[in-house]
Amino acid sequence: MSDKLKLPKKSGNIVKDSLGDKVFYIITYIVLGLLALIILYPVYFIIIASISDPDAVLAGKVVLYPVGINFDGYAKILERTDVWTGYFNTIIYTVVTVVLSLVVTIPAGWALSRKTLPGKKFWMIYFIIPMFFGGGLIPFYNVMSTLGLINSPWAVILPAILSVWNLFMTKTFFASSVPGGLIEAATIDGANHFQTFFLVVIPLAKAIIAVMALYYAVGQWNSYFNAMIFLQEETMYPLQLVLKEILLAAENTTGGSGETILEQYRLANQLKYVSVIVSSLPVLMLYPFVQKYFKQGVMIGSLKE
Repeated sequence: MSDKLKLPKKSGNIVKDSLGDKVFYIITYIVLGLLALIILYPVYFIIIASISDPDAVLAGKVVLYPVGINFDGYAKILERTDVWTGYFNTIIYTVVTVVLSLVVTIPAGWALSRKTLPGKKFWMIYFIIPMFFGGGLIPFYNVMSTLGLINSPWAVILPAILSVWNLFMTKTFFASSVPGGLIEAATIDGANHFQTFFLVVIPLAKAIIAVMALYYAVGQWNSYFNAMIFLQEETMYPLQLVLKEILLAAENTTGGSGETILEQYRLANQLKYVSVIVSSLPVLMLYPFVQKYFKQGVMIGSLKE
């Protein structure tokens, strides 16, 4: 037919960006570069300050590179046995918390994502209320005391094993990422609820499991408040609380060991930066192993079937 619609011929030439596109890209790169600088420079400064001469740091000479490199702060921190004990305690608390959190959060998120869950509306409200309202520190302490958990590692672990926010993230992931037809097929093949969950759902949930493990691990690793309230023996202190005690001791010492107050202040200032590196390094080392799942996890809930 002569009246056929004539499609434009494909050209081998690449479409060039317009002037407006180029301006947009330039502005975008500048903004992203500034944001990256704002985020990365404090981390970089902490690193160079931790290996610089404390006097240079206090004088404001450390800006872009370390001055008078020394590792006295790291030596003073790592030679203390209580730091290594705190490391061991924190690792134990974190590992146990992550395992128990996944055991609780993943099945609960899967159950809340099912439309057939009996009393689903009630359970949603039940979890939402404590997400916004808490009883306060005194009732919390009374509950832990009644349960006999004062000065027990479980006082640090049990309150951290469920985050309602993480629970709802898990629910959203299952609701948007697990096809209903797959569950129906498993049911037709004779699988019960437990077989469906462990043999069908769990293999599809690697992304959310990795993200939840990272969230719970970072939260427990950085936590010190519950330990400060409920733990009385220093041998049970997590790393964050040990470092806090070291910094307070360094700042409050009045030079009784032959050191002047100024020397103590220099030491406390250096330990401040060193403690950030020492406490953050394990988490920074963990992140590369879960980053591919983390990138999937940040998209949870953005797309629906």
